Amino acid sequence: MPNNLEPHLSPVEILSLRPTQMTVGLREVETKRRQWAAIQAEKGADFLGHHMVPVVVGYKQRLYLVDHHHLALALHNEGVKHVLTSIVADLSHLGRQEFWSVMDHRSLVYPFDADGVRRPTDDLPKQIVDLEDDPFRSLAGAVRDAGGFAKIEAPFSEFLWADFLRRRVDRKELRHSFEDAVAEAMELARSRDARHLPGWCGADR
Repeated sequence: MPNNLEPHLSPVEILSLRPTQMTVGLREVETKRRQWAAIQAEKGADFLGHHMVPVVVGYKQRLYLVDHHHLALALHNEGVKHVLTSIVADLSHLGRQEFWSVMDHRSLVYPFDADGVRRPTDDLPKQIVDLEDDPFRSLAGAVRDAGGFAKIEAPFSEFLWADFLRRRVDRKELRHSFEDAVAEAMELARSRDARHLPGWCGADR
């Protein structure tokens, strides 16, 4: 995401934020829930003050969440009602179709479902609580956290990794043993087959 973000000092209701993706990895959401629960009492306010979520102002002045969907859902599930936001772009002057065209061109929307199939932007959920689980997004997050690839600022980069793994890791194996799937995915992530993906850390030889 861009670094020149304009903060909104007034809290925004989490459920008012419009998602720009269709899925999350619920395992990753649960991890963030546990992390929040561990710091909430002593450091919760400071954490929220330093973790503003980036949004685009769209038509009808709606705020579209363009990153941190997992964090926003985790906070909501833990009972947090509001977050601070930072404006990535104000596209409120655009009509509906032009708005989504610009969002797509700027890679600020990822309308792919849990099977990796692109869907119309009309199918995007209206609230973060309507996001579907994509277990391969959880797998990609686990591989990233284990050092399989580097975390970078490119929008939706983990979803590109999720789609790469979706085509190579058996879904039944992922459901049966997440740990075994992570081990297999770590090898895949460092292979030359993944060298086109953002944050690849393999040996280019």
